[in-house]
Amino acid sequence: MSAGMMEPRSGSLSPYGSGIGAGAGHQPASLGDILERVLDKGIVIAGDIQVNLLDIELLTIKLRLVIASLDTAREVGINWWETDPWLHAGALGSSRHDELEHENRRLRERVEALESADRDGGRRE
Repeated sequence: MSAGMMEPRSGSLSPYGSGIGAGAGHQPASLGDILERVLDKGIVIAGDIQVNLLDIELLTIKLRLVIASLDTAREVGINWWETDPWLHAGALGSSRHDELEHENRRLRERVEALESADRDGGRRE
């Protein structure tokens, strides 16, 4: 057993119990205690959903949920949020970010010009 976990005994509750009928001196863990333990150790919830029709697979959904503190996630090698451009402003670097903004602006101008030409062409007919 790890140091932070309690072993259930007869006449007492585990830390995850409801608190009803708890033995003297034993307090059930609060929601905060449970959350702290989960974030400290981490928890993985995984499941697959498949939709079949006459033995033909139509849809497969793979669900993977990891709940952990940022420090615990880093310890196990999960740190995608540090390089995700949507979550981290400096992930792309300022020059790459400027390039993308410039390209985006050019593409918007081209789309606007094409739409204007299409509208003007529709009036002449």
